[in-house]
Amino acid sequence: MCGLAGVARRTPSGVSDRMLLRMAAAIRHRGPDGYGLYAGRRVGLAHTRLSIIDLTRGAQPLTNEDGRVVVVYNGEIYNYVELRAELVARGHTFTTTSDTEVLVHGWEEWGEGMLGRLNGQFAFAIYDRRSEIVVLARDRFGIHPLFYAVRNGTLYFGSEVKALLASGELETEADPAGLHEVFTMWGARAPQTPFRGIQSLEPGCVAVWRDGLLTTRRYYHFRFPEAGDDPPDALDQLDALMRSSVQLRMRADVPVGGYLSGGLDSSITCALAASGTPHDLRTFSVTFDDPALDESGFQRVVAARVGSRHVVRHINRRDIAQAFPQVIAHTETPVVRTAPAPLFLLSQLTRENGIKVVLTGEGSDEVFLGYDLFKETAVRLFCLRNRESPSRARLFDRLYPYLSHGGGEFWQNFFLNAGSPVDPLFSHLPRFSLTGRIGDFYSADFRAALRGVDPLAALRASLPEEFERWSPLNRAAYLELVTLLGSYLLCSQGERMAMAHGVEIRVPFLDHRLFEFAAALPTRSKLCGLREKVLLRRWARRVIPRDVADRPKQPYRAPDAPAFFGADQPDYVEEVLSPESLGDVGVFDSRAVAGLLRRCRSGAATGFRENQALVGILSTQLWHRRFFGTPAQPADLPLERADVLLHDPAAAAAEPLFSGMRV
Repeated sequence: MCGLAGVARRTPSGVSDRMLLRMAAAIRHRGPDGYGLYAGRRVGLAHTRLSIIDLTRGAQPLTNEDGRVVVVYNGEIYNYVELRAELVARGHTFTTTSDTEVLVHGWEEWGEGMLGRLNGQFAFAIYDRRSEIVVLARDRFGIHPLFYAVRNGTLYFGSEVKALLASGELETEADPAGLHEVFTMWGARAPQTPFRGIQSLEPGCVAVWRDGLLTTRRYYHFRFPEAGDDPPDALDQLDALMRSSVQLRMRADVPVGGYLSGGLDSSITCALAASGTPHDLRTFSVTFDDPALDESGFQRVVAARVGSRHVVRHINRRDIAQAFPQVIAHTETPVVRTAPAPLFLLSQLTRENGIKVVLTGEGSDEVFLGYDLFKETAVRLFCLRNRESPSRARLFDRLYPYLSHGGGEFWQNFFLNAGSPVDPLFSHLPRFSLTGRIGDFYSADFRAALRGVDPLAALRASLPEEFERWSPLNRAAYLELVTLLGSYLLCSQGERMAMAHGVEIRVPFLDHRLFEFAAALPTRSKLCGLREKVLLRRWARRVIPRDVADRPKQPYRAPDAPAFFGADQPDYVEEVLSPESLGDVGVFDSRAVAGLLRRCRSGAATGFRENQALVGILSTQLWHRRFFGTPAQPADLPLERADVLLHDPAAAAAEPLFSGMRV
């Protein structure tokens, strides 16, 4: 995992080394092991490296044999060994053993058709000097970020918005539509971002820049060809897929560790990793003071079973509050939960212990219908068939026993009135409605800026034609993939928190082969009554302790509003939530926020609505200060220490590159 950035100009006016070094410096945390650049007459590329495969020769930018195809790349192509053998058989010559080089030769051989052959997580930019095009691509699920902006025909792109802003050629401001999406769906859905004029390449998409114009197309689609029955060998198929997915993700020239929450998904990945590594598996966990949030007992059980060297970081409310400004600097977006903060501290712990690659359990809940949201959808449909039945409504008490304000009448008013089953967004309307209550705190000017903006209408309009033919639970799964997973879990809570400390996450449950297998299963094989991940649990008994395989799911949560108040309240809270600061930013009404703050200070703000509102408001103020206040200036990177330094020759672009430096 690394960081990339670049510029492509419509006219051959040149891209300076200095600009590229600034862009690289802004994302140096993503690649602390080295950096390089290519500076040409129209296109410039920058790269910061986290060295994982071919530690000595895999530096970037990297080219093909004659230098006419140049790549900068963030991620891993897990089937690179097999693709390399196929390309060698077709006559291509490799100079490294890195997975990166598969991209340049694969592009030569297959063009855009290469994307369908890749099993991996990636964001990359290819400059094809033969046809003078720049190609941007992102993996199927959006594990790695890739942002871009076009100004007067010039394309700016990078792994993070910081890189684009560091070019010195872009000015931007907050985008009300993007912020409103965050406060509706927990994250802005690609291509939308909270920055006006800066977009995120959608997962599963490729964009081609040519002569100042950028065109985008989708190369991968989520589909749910649900079967009537399980295949007779379903458990064996799942076994082969899970073992293959983890085995591929163990490919590295450095030790691979694991995040171990103690739940089903991380326990599976760590157990399979432990059986497939020549090293002692290193596992890492966070624990909390609150027993309702703590899973340390299950973490110890699994760590002992797999024989890992286990390290724990205990996290309290003060830790979350102290880390939160740094968290927002790395998410580059407001958030509505503090959950990214413990993962920020977890990645710090991981890197301090010498591990820079870890397996995680993300994606399993989307693939195997593990979230409470899927059960909630089934229960709502069941209750709506007989709205007057009090016993049916009490099923929500079983589903959400930890909610303090539950009860039949509450459920009747909230869940059963949240929307009609004919609405394509039916499954997600309760979440969108609850999160959308942050809008109660908007300022009048911000409300005015949102006239005509309807993120839910935009989401409905984006749904694929076959969506209406899928079952209600598969519709819910699709919506979870295109909203929460890509826009929040993988971005704010996953990849960004890991890369803040130069740690690469690998996500076995998001192997596209595993997703396609699960999407073809009957939904009852994944969710049966209120029992989630049915088939996965049956198989998991082969590899993890039965009491872990069968334990009820515990949602990952962290202390929200209470983390920022009390004896250890950090100074920045009062500063950024003052009426003056709120007025300067202009998103929230200071009088409405004052009432919320009184309830938070007194400990009366205990519901989801107020907790999400407080975190959303606070993170917005921190985000605005970080990106629209006095800009942070990263330390300069010296040109003479670059691992790769490539320039165009004075002659035509079709000639080989001149290498000023190459290690």
